[in-house]
Amino acid sequence: MPAYTPPLRDMQFVMHEVLKVSDEFKAMPAHADVDADTINAVIEQAGKFAAEVAFPLNISGDTEGCVLNKTTHEVKTPTGFKDAYAKYVEGGWASLSCDPAYGGQGLPFVLNQCLYEMLNSANQAWTMYPGLSHGAYEALHAHGTDAQKALYLPKLTSGDWTGTMCLTEPHCGTDLGLMRTRAEPQADGTYKITGNKIFISAGEHDLAANIIHLVLARLPDAPKGSKGISLFVVPKFHVNADGSLGGRNPIFCTGLEHKMGIHGNATAQIALDGAMGTMVGQPNKGLAAMFVMMNAARLGVGNQSLGLTEVAYQNALAYAKDRIQSRSLSGTKAKDKDADPIIVHPDVRKMLLTAKAYAEGGRALQLYCTLLLDKVHSHPDEQVRQDSEELVALLTPIVKAFITDNGHISTNACLQVFGGHGFIKEWGMEQYVRDNRINMIYEGTNTIQSLDLLGRKVLGNNGATLKKLGKLIGQLVEEEGVNEKMAEFINPVAMLGDQMTKFTTEIGFKGMQNPDEVGAAAVDYLRVAGHLVFGYLFARMAQVALREIAAGNTDPFYRAKLQTARFYFAKLFPETATLMQTARAGSKVLMDTDLALA
Repeated sequence: MPAYTPPLRDMQFVMHEVLKVSDEFKAMPAHADVDADTINAVIEQAGKFAAEVAFPLNISGDTEGCVLNKTTHEVKTPTGFKDAYAKYVEGGWASLSCDPAYGGQGLPFVLNQCLYEMLNSANQAWTMYPGLSHGAYEALHAHGTDAQKALYLPKLTSGDWTGTMCLTEPHCGTDLGLMRTRAEPQADGTYKITGNKIFISAGEHDLAANIIHLVLARLPDAPKGSKGISLFVVPKFHVNADGSLGGRNPIFCTGLEHKMGIHGNATAQIALDGAMGTMVGQPNKGLAAMFVMMNAARLGVGNQSLGLTEVAYQNALAYAKDRIQSRSLSGTKAKDKDADPIIVHPDVRKMLLTAKAYAEGGRALQLYCTLLLDKVHSHPDEQVRQDSEELVALLTPIVKAFITDNGHISTNACLQVFGGHGFIKEWGMEQYVRDNRINMIYEGTNTIQSLDLLGRKVLGNNGATLKKLGKLIGQLVEEEGVNEKMAEFINPVAMLGDQMTKFTTEIGFKGMQNPDEVGAAAVDYLRVAGHLVFGYLFARMAQVALREIAAGNTDPFYRAKLQTARFYFAKLFPETATLMQTARAGSKVLMDTDLALA
């Protein structure tokens, strides 16, 4: 059976020693009193909940799955899921970073990030129920009317109700312009919504008294394409003016998807048969409102793979230390045993360190992004808010695609460490591989994220935001460029930073002649950008570790961090050279292939 230990020490290192979040919070009136002790106390308790309540239900939830009663359209979640959710609500975890005006605790998003990383390590399928609710809360908080906020946000904040987003339809996934669900205006200002949605995570369940669906639909006079989409809030049960529940709204689960992983989460087919809803935001401007939830979900999906990478690594490491197999190539290491533990073999260490490096780099990036979000929402300086918003917009597709791709690499590597046992369910490793696989697909496939990064976030503003990231990297290079002990960490980042400008400009010029050039280069480009950001953050982590060691700190954590950083720069970061070469190979070898694909 697998085990899980919350990585509190590494979280504390990134927050307190690298990002210095407490100092950052002092500049934000809403969070000025949030100190290191408060942060540590919250994440320690969050870790206990994840490890002791959610984690024990992971394998059993995967085995049991969800069950739909086709007569009542109700879904029963796996045994223990409902009780765990009740404890989650009772513990106040749903309200952690929500607005105090609606019953929230108002704590920084950074703390929510730590909570959800640990919950995803413990049980991704279960965590998706409250995770999607938080996205629905964010969308309504940003774009809902005062009446909608008063009606729905207190219950979403408390966790008494959950939320979903209903986008995908049987004939359209990413291309929402093809959507057919329609909304008919009524005399009382409401709308009757009719259509079919699929792949709706947490779309029906027995955890909460009501489910608040955010549904994309078209008005009768809507223009074609994505410019004719509106957003509606459609509750499972009607909500009376006093907040009590009324009758059933005709929005029903008609089927559950039989899928590769996340079996404990109800991936629902949803039918709306004249369901009553109210509009969120402006007519035909629904995507703008929904993007609040979608961007939150993209960061959340990256967090799912971070969580799975961490728990897979922990278990593979423990197995590699215990499993004896063959002798070390450089001579016997365990003379008292018939064979050496497999951790002595170089390639086993490579697989373990790959997962460890991708977990620690991913954690640093996630916490950095959520600190930027805290600045966006709470910093009093408008310029700081604007710069933070631009940076997090640039980094969001990298978080979603780079971390989930790395999660795929890492969970497969950790399964490989187990050999044949990794393929067997009871060890838990094959579930991590299966559960992670969806993360590369939903909330916009990783190719869509790559097109978003290169086409919209970089070329769309002529590299202006990329230059802001480059400025941050340049500041670190200037600060540590003459420090010989930092050379192995700084030089690769400095070199790639310089190459990135020419690389981006080259693809941009080619794309002006032929847009397929952008499509052909985008996936490789995002991965190069991901390594640039990871390299920058690993250099910052190495900087802190070296300073602590120089000051006489004997905590082995710091030497371990340097060893992980050295591995990353030696074995993973050099992938960028190949990626830039393949990106420059262009679109012809892809598009001039009609005979090959006949």
